[in-house]
Amino acid sequence: MREPIIRKGDGNKEAEPASDAEGARDESLQERLRPRRLAEVIGQGAVARRLAVSLEAARKRGEPLPHILFDGPPGLGKTTFAMVLHNELGVELSITSGAALDKKMDVMPFLTNATERSILFIDEIHRLPRAVEEFIYPVMEDFRVDVVLGEGMAARTLNLPLKKFTIIGATTRSGMLSSPLRERFGLHEHLEFYGPEDLVRIITINAGKLRATIDQDAAWELATRSRGTPRIANARLRWVRDFSLARADGAITQAVARDALDMQEIDDQGLDKQDRRYLETLIRVFSGGPTGVEALAATMNLAVDTLKDEVEPYLLRREYVVRSPRGRLATRAAYQHLRLPEPPPVPEAEARDPQGRLFD
Repeated sequence: MREPIIRKGDGNKEAEPASDAEGARDESLQERLRPRRLAEVIGQGAVARRLAVSLEAARKRGEPLPHILFDGPPGLGKTTFAMVLHNELGVELSITSGAALDKKMDVMPFLTNATERSILFIDEIHRLPRAVEEFIYPVMEDFRVDVVLGEGMAARTLNLPLKKFTIIGATTRSGMLSSPLRERFGLHEHLEFYGPEDLVRIITINAGKLRATIDQDAAWELATRSRGTPRIANARLRWVRDFSLARADGAITQAVARDALDMQEIDDQGLDKQDRRYLETLIRVFSGGPTGVEALAATMNLAVDTLKDEVEPYLLRREYVVRSPRGRLATRAAYQHLRLPEPPPVPEAEARDPQGRLFD
């Protein structure tokens, strides 16, 4: 288990986590690409404006920020916003994850060591056990910990006051959070996927941080193949930078970007080899569906969770696949993207699901 990360208020010095040298380098590189101030954040404009209001009010009152919950797909900036708020306030930031807090006592060091107006960032907060959730309810409401001493008839509850601080939770599955926990967050912000224009700006700025030269056409090529996700855009930018150094003169042009992404088998819509294999299996083996995800996973020799969490979300968002009560169905767009002949139209009487809804 990795040790918790604690960042000081100046945002420059930090205690290094227990990890190997390569992991530390990756984390350091990711840190360089993140914006440090709210004004530097690109995209998520409505979220940034609401956070700016909360920041200004907290400064004027001299109080901590309200507890904040960020939800949305991976890679859209939940951790980045927590880092930005930490830098804006100049307070300490402690980082942990819901999976690391198995027992009540696992969370106690974070609570008792919290300083005034500091931030505790809990990633994947939906993975907190129910007992730990209930343990932090009085923390979030009244900044106190209720500790039970003794057992049976001799048991008594000790109330320990805490410094006033902010809990920031991040989750990719907000529906798995219990209602009592969700309602204790003063702000609940949902992060949306980024448009290509915002990704072009992010890629251009981060190319400068990586000391790489990129033109606008190349930045647009990367943006359109990055699934609307800055984390993916940054990863592909680093690959294209390395490719340009190894196979070109170091300058990233549109041709270089295309060659680099083609080598990674990423097509012009951002689909990778596994995405296309999913669609090909659904179309060639199951005649376009409907079929269950378990059958698809068994045919592809992959775990069901891999398909549900990694492959299907983007295909569903791009409308290459639809989920129906009868199973997964390939859409006309999937056939066109793979350049496969479309099946004959289904009679209307057969094209309805058990609820009577028409399939496309």
